[in-house]
Order: sequence, then C-alpha cells, then structure tokens
Amino acid sequence: MRQVSIDQAIAEALTHQELGQVREAEQAYRRILAGEPRHPEANHNLGTLLLEQNRTQEALRHFKTALEADPRDGQTWVSYVDALIHAGLYREAQQVLSLGRRRGLSGAAVDSLQRRIAVLEPDFFPVGAGVDWANSDAAPAPSAKLSAAAHPDDTERAQIAALRHRGPPAQAEEAARALTTRYPQDAWSWRALSQVLRLQGRFDEALQAVRAAAHLAPDEPETHFELGLVFDRLGQAMEAESSLRRALQLNPQFGEALNELGLILERTDRASEAEVSYRRALALRPDWPGVLSNLAVAQKFLGRLDEAEANLRRAIALDRAGPGAVVNLAGILRDTNRLAEAERTLWQFVERFPLVTEVRSNLLFSLNYSAEHSPDYCLQEARRFGEVVRDQARAPYTSWKCETAPARLRVGICAGDLHSHPVGYFLESVLTRLSPTQVELIAYPTSRRVDDLTRRLQPCFAAWRPLAGYSDEVAAQTIHRDGIHVLLELSGHTANNRLPVLAYKPAPVQASWLGYFATTGVAEIDYFIADEVSVPAAHRGHFTERIWYLPDTRLCFTAPEADLAVAPLPAARTGAVTFGSFQNLAKLNDRTLELWSQVIRALPGARLRVQSPQLADPAMRAQMFERLRAAGIDATRAALHGPAKRTEYLAAYADVDIVLDTQPFPGGTTTCEALWMGVPTLTIAGDRLISRQGASLMCAAGLPDWVANDEASFVERATALATDTAALAELRAGLRERLAASPLFDARRFAAHLEAALWQMWQAHRNRVVPANTEARL
Repeated sequence: MRQVSIDQAIAEALTHQELGQVREAEQAYRRILAGEPRHPEANHNLGTLLLEQNRTQEALRHFKTALEADPRDGQTWVSYVDALIHAGLYREAQQVLSLGRRRGLSGAAVDSLQRRIAVLEPDFFPVGAGVDWANSDAAPAPSAKLSAAAHPDDTERAQIAALRHRGPPAQAEEAARALTTRYPQDAWSWRALSQVLRLQGRFDEALQAVRAAAHLAPDEPETHFELGLVFDRLGQAMEAESSLRRALQLNPQFGEALNELGLILERTDRASEAEVSYRRALALRPDWPGVLSNLAVAQKFLGRLDEAEANLRRAIALDRAGPGAVVNLAGILRDTNRLAEAERTLWQFVERFPLVTEVRSNLLFSLNYSAEHSPDYCLQEARRFGEVVRDQARAPYTSWKCETAPARLRVGICAGDLHSHPVGYFLESVLTRLSPTQVELIAYPTSRRVDDLTRRLQPCFAAWRPLAGYSDEVAAQTIHRDGIHVLLELSGHTANNRLPVLAYKPAPVQASWLGYFATTGVAEIDYFIADEVSVPAAHRGHFTERIWYLPDTRLCFTAPEADLAVAPLPAARTGAVTFGSFQNLAKLNDRTLELWSQVIRALPGARLRVQSPQLADPAMRAQMFERLRAAGIDATRAALHGPAKRTEYLAAYADVDIVLDTQPFPGGTTTCEALWMGVPTLTIAGDRLISRQGASLMCAAGLPDWVANDEASFVERATALATDTAALAELRAGLRERLAASPLFDARRFAAHLEAALWQMWQAHRNRVVPANTEARL
C-alpha cells in the first residue's frame, strides 16, 4: 500500500474506533496489515482494540510486532507491558519493562506499571529493597506517536481519534477545540469535541458541542447517536431514547444505537422492548458478545433464566466477552442455587485477568452466600481487592479542599441504588430528618436508573452529581473538587459500586454503611458503620475498616407507603401455622431447607409459603418442589409464588404467621417489611455480620426472643412459638404500633445518632485522632 493510502486507512479505522464500531475498526486495521504486516501503528491500535475485548493473546501478538517494528515508540512499550499484566504474565511484563527502562522508557505511566507488577508479583521486590532502574546506556525517553497521516484532514481526524483513545484528556480536548476553531462549520469536529468531553464526564459541555453538530448536520445518524449518549449520561432518559430512535430512522442498521436503546429501555422497566432492540442488533452481528450479555439481562428480568444463561454462555464462548457477561452468568448461577459453579466461573476470570476489579468485587459478594468460607478467608480476598484498586489509583489525594472548621458538615453519599431498592427504602426516612443546618448532603449516584423514589430523594441533597460514565479518576476529581468532609459509600461489593474511586481518597474521611454486609477490603476507607449486635467486639478483626458503632442499630427502615392494614393471624382462620419466606432463591440453600424441614415435620398441619422472583420460571418452580421433597418437605404442604408488585407482595403477608430466616445470608428488607405487616421473623445469630443481620434487626425491633443461637434452638423456638397462637395473635395485632417507636423505624432518633457520628468522625480526623474500635462510638 502507498503511504498516503495507509494514512487514509488509519484515519478510517480510528474513526470507526471512536464511534464504537468495533468490528469495522478491526476489519480496517486488518486490511492495512494484509498489505503491511509489520506496520507499527496499525498493529498497536489493533492490539488496543483486541485488549478492550479481552482478546488478550491476540493483542499480545500485535503489540509485540509493533514494538519490534518501532522500538522507539514509548506508548507501544507501555501498551505491551499492560497487556502482559492483563494476561497474568507478570515475569514477562517485568522483563519487557526492564528492557524498556534500559532504553530510556520513563514517566508516570511506566512507574504505575512497575507498582502494579510489584503488587501482583511481590517476589520480584523484597520488602525494603530498592530498585535502581537508571542505566548508563539509557537512550532519550521515547514519546508516543499520535498518527502518521499526511493529508491535513485525515491527519487531524486521526490525531483526535488517537488522542481520545491514547492521549492525555487535556491534550485531546485542546486538539478538538482547535479543530472546531479552524472548521467551525464542520459537524464532525463538534461531534469529536463532544466525545472528548463526554469521556471526561463533562456532560453539559458535551451537550453544547453535539448540539452544534446536530445543527450543522441534522441528518447524520452518528451525531444523533452521540446526542443520545450525552443525554443518557445526563440522566435524561426520554431525550436519550428520542435521539437514538432518530439515529435509527436515519440508519436502521446502526447496531450500536440499537444496543444503547436497549439499555435505556431496560433501565426504564421495558425489558420486552429492550429484548426486541437487542435482537435487531444481533441480526446485524450474531457474534456480538456485549449485546448477547445485555439480552440475557433482559431475559432474566422477564423470568426466562434458561434462555438468559444460554446467551451468556454463548457470549463467553466467543472469548471476546467482557467482565459483564461473566458477572451476569455468576448472578444466574447464584439465583438458581449453583453457588459453587458461580464461584468457579468468577475465579476462572480472575485468574486470567487479575486486575479486572468488577469481577473480583462480584466474587467477594458471592462469598456471602456460602458458609463454607471462613471470615479469615473472606478478609484475605477482600484485602487482595483493596491492593489491586490501590495500585490502580494514580496519585491518591493527601490534601483536601474542605473547610477545617465548618458550620455545616459537607457529606457525600456515593451509592448505586438511589431508587426503588432496599438501600433506597432504608435511606429515605433518615435523609429527610438530618438537620440541614448541621449537614449538607451531596449525592453521587453511580447508576443511571431514575424512578419515583429517586425523585423523592433528590430534594434531600444540595447537589446531585451522577458518576455513571465517569472514569474512576474523573469521579474522584469530582468528589475532591466538592470539598467533602465525610464520604459515605453505600454499595460495598454490590452492583454499580465505585469502590476503586475511594482508593483515590477523594475525601479525608471515608466510611462504608448501609448497602453491604462485610468489609470492602479498601484500606482508604476509614470506618465501617455497625452496631454491637451485627459486629460484636470479637468480630472486629473481620474488617480492614475500623468499626464505628451506632448506639441501637446500623439500619433504620422507611415504613412502606402502601395503605395496608395488618391482617388477622391466618392460623386462627386455617387452624394451622403457615411459615413463609420471601427471599431470593439464592439464599435458600440445602442446609436452610433441611432446617425448615425439621420445623415443618415437628408441626403436623404446618405449611410453607415461598415467594421469590425466580419462581416466575416454570422450570425453577419444578426444581424448587423437587428440592423441598429432597429436604423432607411434602409438596402438598408447600405453596410457591412468583414475583409481585410491592403492594401485592406486602398484602401476601396476610397468609403468613411466621417468617423463617435463611442462613448464612438472612433477610434484610423482607424482614423489615414482614414486621411492618405484623409478621415476626425467627432468625439465627451467626459468626459474621451478614449472618447476624437478622439478629440485629430483630433486636432493634425489640424482639430479641426471636433470635436463636444455633440450629437446634432455632427448631425448638419455632415449634414453641408456632404452638402458642394466642401469643402470636396478640403480638401481630400490636406489632406495627410497637415498631413505630422502635430504633428500627424511629428515623428521627437514628438520624440524630448518624449526624453525631459523622461530626465525631470529622473531629477525629481534624484532631489527628485515630479512635480505637472500643471508643469509636457515641
């Protein structure tokens, strides 16, 4: 190929790459390499594209060829070493990095690679040993090339695309703005500026730029696609959907727009429509792993678990599926009670890609469902996660912009579930009772989902700054710029968490609370907020964080809005006690079913009512009946129910006398909702926070007698409580009134305790005091 042709082809490939047209970009690079197999830039860019798809071995071959063809290109050295680390080839990565340093490779990116290898393969670097990488034969430090295009237009386009993928954000922005100045009537230039700004999380500015592009070229589908992405990042789902539909009107074969439209439809609870959109995208590209994974999520929501699992396995088999497909498959395996297989699936990915924090995080979440792992094992794996995110956090903050003696404490809340979700249910009443003269709240939602509960929460905050779509570094900059005193992290290792952001230490005091039930493992998080029932003194060593105790309970529930009275005791009507469970089936392990079986068999006539989202699937209902029979529970004494809307679900407690809890993962939201509907839960106090959650809730509700110490006492207490139906009826009739005054539902009291704790955390930081666990309390 002539040089000008190669330059034009590079520009074409980079344009496809910046539009997210992965297949077209790959084909363009491969056409270049068919004529010039050792072309350094084409090999490098193709390697980058392949690595983003987790096709690591292919990527390594192209990086190696690029480096051999042009060993003075510093970016290629960095990319090759990064790919070796992703592949788990730490020794080879160290060898290549050492060779690069001897040739003059240097800079912040190089130092970061060295730190990552040191964390992942500490045997290379004995504690206390320094490493002198200065060499007498060092060549001048190389610099990364941007593009090799000769034609001015192609050069400028290629430069922007290359900077967007490989260069510093400020440099990419400067080049994009320069392009709009030189060519103010060119829609492509304005769209490129929007893309650069969007990737930096500056969505308002991106919207101005892409609107300029839409004004100049109203019939370009790519511009409407970009407009849809920006609206989506701004949380304007209706506008995003409209823009994406316009892009599809202009180009019905626009696969990326079909995928993005599916995501928006799914987030707005239109899973059936999302499925149609994903299938249209797959008709264009049947082997598209990301869309297969997204389709599976929609199918899971629709209760078709078998189809969802098949599509996820197909996506993973393509060997180009990202971590999302693996996490989604693990979720289905958990939901269908295949916990060991879920863990194996996650471990296999972690062993191949040890730096992918999303999968490590999901693995830690999965460990909570199993009683087979000791607290020490779980702590060890959490520490490994913390080491990975610490190493990936470039230049964590050591100074902050917050006032040292504030009149109001500036408190950030970083959460993935500020919508109709258990976290939202626990949070709502507390936020409305925090004193605005004492605490100023800033929200950092990490999910784009918005619903009625979101809209009720928003007025509680002085500012609402979504972090979805931000890189970890930009998200940390956003929080740091706001001058936060105390940052509360509410997700832990659950979905949509941004724990890697907290590794940057964007606030001087950071604490984990509410949404998770174990240590995060992130050393930069100072405190875990708990109560003495959930984390007794003997269990403090389960955490990397220091425990900060609240006086009564670590949780306070918001009473449901549904206007439903407590129903009379069903046993008085039926003549026999009905036990119930409204948990996710993942919690109903075989040991739990065997324990329930002992209770049911001890009480002739007793029945079991199980309601769970997974039971919408006929295959899951059949499997559940079989599992009950295997545990010794006659199917004629059990009733299985699928999901229901919240009001209908709450009304179903009218058919239940006593809830039997699960172990080692008991109920949380369902326990509180059952109590509000007059139904107490019998639970066990286990050996870690998650397995003591039921005990904490029942004690906070003023019902410590409903907490068993072990399985034997659980069966004994269940039979005794079930046979005293008069006492059950009396408890049920007065339970809601009793709860309203309890710490579990008294939001004003809880808010005062939380507010005082936040101020004390800040004072401890200001005074450079590190509270002992026994003192970190009111």
